[in-house]
Amino acid sequence: MHTPLKTFHETPPHIGEPPQLEPALPWTAAGTANSFSRKELLLCAAAQRKLKHPYFLRLMRLVSRLGNGIAWYFLIACIAISGSPQAMQASTLMSIAGMAGLVLYKWLKKTTSRPRPYARDGHIIALTAALDEFSFPSGHTLHAVAFTTVAVAFFPLLAWILVPFTALIALSRVVLGLHYPSDVLAGASIGATLAATILLWAA
Repeated sequence: MHTPLKTFHETPPHIGEPPQLEPALPWTAAGTANSFSRKELLLCAAAQRKLKHPYFLRLMRLVSRLGNGIAWYFLIACIAISGSPQAMQASTLMSIAGMAGLVLYKWLKKTTSRPRPYARDGHIIALTAALDEFSFPSGHTLHAVAFTTVAVAFFPLLAWILVPFTALIALSRVVLGLHYPSDVLAGASIGATLAATILLWAA
């Protein structure tokens, strides 16, 4: 069952002090929970304290919402519309990357069952709705990196738009309280590996 969302206006009583974390909870099949997880929670809480300007949070919510799939569906459609063999191959490989990434990250989330940061620490607030219950890895980041890698391999000039957009998506997942930094790093690594594998297969 999803943890009810808290609004950004519910400010912790001691926002200027280091958050007092709850005892670390097991999140992997082996029950692993250590100081690394506690440090990540501190980083997540600090990110929300430092990057809480209303306009910046609006930007984070926007890019996160676009990263749900809207931006990538639009990009694939725009590339495919040109109808050139190169464009058709690029859009096809991006679609394959999207489907493979979806299957992979859903399996990993179910296997690891890592609670999201806002479910672990009351100082961390979910600033937008989560798409599912678990945290590892960041599916938004995985798909953003995979789509960007494939698209840029065919159309290098798109890097000027897609690379900054992908970086903002990754940052938004931590700032919005939905992912740990390690979720984002893992998602980026998996997305890059998946895209590289698909490009090598298609070469």
